[in-house]
Amino acid sequence: MNTGQHKVHNEFHLDKHQVRSGFDQAASRYDEVAVLQREIGQRMIERLDLIRLQPHMILDAGSGTGNFSISLSQHYPKARIISMDLSLTMLSYAQRRTTLHSVWRRLPVIGTRFSKQMPVCGDIEQLPLSTGSVDMIFSNLTLQWCNDLDRVFEEFRRILKPGGLLMFSTFGPDTLKELRDCWRQIDQFTHVNTFIDMHDIGDALLRHRFSEPVMDAERFTLTYRDAGAVMKDLKMLGAHNVTSGRRQTLTGKGRIQALIKAYETYRRDGVLPASYEAVYGHAWAGDNQPPTPDSGHEARIPLSQLHKPMQRK
Repeated sequence: MNTGQHKVHNEFHLDKHQVRSGFDQAASRYDEVAVLQREIGQRMIERLDLIRLQPHMILDAGSGTGNFSISLSQHYPKARIISMDLSLTMLSYAQRRTTLHSVWRRLPVIGTRFSKQMPVCGDIEQLPLSTGSVDMIFSNLTLQWCNDLDRVFEEFRRILKPGGLLMFSTFGPDTLKELRDCWRQIDQFTHVNTFIDMHDIGDALLRHRFSEPVMDAERFTLTYRDAGAVMKDLKMLGAHNVTSGRRQTLTGKGRIQALIKAYETYRRDGVLPASYEAVYGHAWAGDNQPPTPDSGHEARIPLSQLHKPMQRK
């Protein structure tokens, strides 16, 4: 029976221990290759200018190395930021960064001070936060690492205060389509995560009583010299294949060569493309939403600023 809920099929089920391990290993070099992650996150930050909300407590869900926890702190100087990530190593790197950028606030108790940013190691499918404890959830490219989207939205809805804002980005089905198609020519194992369609995400928001969901998407193309560079970047990002349907033995040299040959059919103008579909969304918790200028509760923003492919050397 189709319940309308979105859980990952068995072959695409993510091993969370492997997900954590991948990001732990990637943490030290993550920022070197996270070009697209920064671009998408910055576009989310820019959207906040169109939303009239002054949150006191913000959850940065999937905070990684802390770039956008800092941006949120700068955008909302009076707010406290909970920087939450599945990877303890990522949080450690984030703490080093926020130590250099942190803004300190004095408590009523004389001589006592605390940082605006609080690190929490946790999973978005089981948030270690109290019901109704945050005014805003900001989540940049994290939802694709969950197995049960409905569970995530249930948890987000639980911790948001009435009138609270959820703003997120994730990847859509066209992400890494070249790599997925090439692997399909070689074997029947899963090599690339599954990604949920934008409209299905919007439906899930409504199921969990989020109001006025706004969804849109845009496409990016990163370009590379060769297929090996594509795989290297994914590894450095911690984007290992951790699906249940993955091949359980090491990938042999022959299969790698077959992948490289298949990927070469996509070469145009001397480079190979890696496509990404970025999905953006925001919605309000409950019926008491603060308005956005000139458009009720919606903020529809055109995303047509990138006219050239982003190239990785």
